[in-house]
Amino acid sequence: MDWNLPTAGQQAAALRAGEVTSEELTDEAIARIERHDDAINAICVPDFDRARAAARGADRARARGEERPLLGIPVTVKESYDIAGLPTTWGMPPYRDFVPAEDAVQVSRLRAAGAVVLGKTNVPLGLQDVQTFNDIYGTTNNPWDHRRTSGGSSGGSAAALASGFGALSIGSDLAGSLRTPAHFCGIYAHKPTLGLAASRGMVVPPGPALPVEQDFAVVGPMARTARDLTLLLDVMAGPDPLTHGRAYHLTLPPARHERLRDFRVLVLDEHPLVPTGSAVRAGVHRVADALADGGARVERYSPLLPDLAEAAVLYTKFLFSGSVARFPIETYEQLQARAAGLSPDDESLDAARLRGMVLSHRDFIGLNNSRELHRHGWRQFFTEFDAVVCPITPTPAFPHDHTPDLMKRRIDIDGADHPYFDQLVWAGLATMPGLPATAVPASRSPEGLPVGVQLIGPMHEDRTPLRLAELLEPRIGGFRAPQEAGG
Repeated sequence: MDWNLPTAGQQAAALRAGEVTSEELTDEAIARIERHDDAINAICVPDFDRARAAARGADRARARGEERPLLGIPVTVKESYDIAGLPTTWGMPPYRDFVPAEDAVQVSRLRAAGAVVLGKTNVPLGLQDVQTFNDIYGTTNNPWDHRRTSGGSSGGSAAALASGFGALSIGSDLAGSLRTPAHFCGIYAHKPTLGLAASRGMVVPPGPALPVEQDFAVVGPMARTARDLTLLLDVMAGPDPLTHGRAYHLTLPPARHERLRDFRVLVLDEHPLVPTGSAVRAGVHRVADALADGGARVERYSPLLPDLAEAAVLYTKFLFSGSVARFPIETYEQLQARAAGLSPDDESLDAARLRGMVLSHRDFIGLNNSRELHRHGWRQFFTEFDAVVCPITPTPAFPHDHTPDLMKRRIDIDGADHPYFDQLVWAGLATMPGLPATAVPASRSPEGLPVGVQLIGPMHEDRTPLRLAELLEPRIGGFRAPQEAGG
């Protein structure tokens, strides 16, 4: 049997039943990577010798009667996580030789749960792109169409999972970096509630691995099935033992419902600031139909929904405010001059990006007050609804575009050009207020490319969108390997 494409849950059951060993699973995963990754370029830092040793250790532990959540399961880790003895570069050439001395907290949790780490997956330069390529490790291709991107910034992890290189992976998300690659590659991912999973050791090199609380960014699980997301989230979730973990332990509430017919869901397929492409719209409709067929209450409008345009502008300003921290002072002053020349009436996303890059602390406080009002609006919304179904980006995976100036790139939405970063507004819908969001495969485009949607749930109720994803899976098909689909 080919053990590379079964889920982590299936692999764990086979290990418990003695049908396979961790050493066999690991050897098969390594062999598959060596056969196929030249064309994909997902695994940028292999760690095969230590993986084989860890697999042998897992088999010995099981023989002693040990049981751990991921005991013996081969996994991958996004390159941006520190792993002792391996380079952490974030794709930035000046740090190609930086090797941390200790594991990130999430890597430690994987190892404690018994996982076998195969290696690290590729990322874009500084994690700041919707694609995955850099001058150290090259370009990661979409397994469905090598001419297209796998997404970013967790594009290497998504491509690895779609290709059968390990059963699970861990990534991160600030601007859709878990959800967009999942959507482009046809897998599952979950952006947890802000602060739910500790991120120490996922830090720009060569910075020290400090337990810093992030303002928007989260770390989260990626998998080939919804149930595996929950399995991995349970390993990842919880406060940092150096800070909040000294005082409390995390207990996630159960999903609001166990049956599809008990869910109340708002479906969105239009945004006031950017159009939704026909392929993505079709994916949203397919999920909406599956929900309705399962008896869920499906609505298309609610006056409780926070204003989408205002949310997008707020998110854009926040997102780009952190992008200029290392800019030369001369460049920053030029941006300030350009922002000062904007019309006060210009509320476009282009204007929001420019204003965000020169945001003052005074303006930041004002924005943060607006964010808290949005969070309160979402609390009210989720008294009437359990989840929102909406796009992740307006299009399926697009062709590689390595134009150096990201501001000059364009995204094609049904034949019309739009600013490249406009595609981030749907990701920001969950990121700005810190809500959990689960990316699920929904359909295929006319070209055969995967199309995913996101299920956004209430804050700190991550099990609600995860359970909804699990209930939808048999109705919308879930993961299919590119080879099986003729990709």
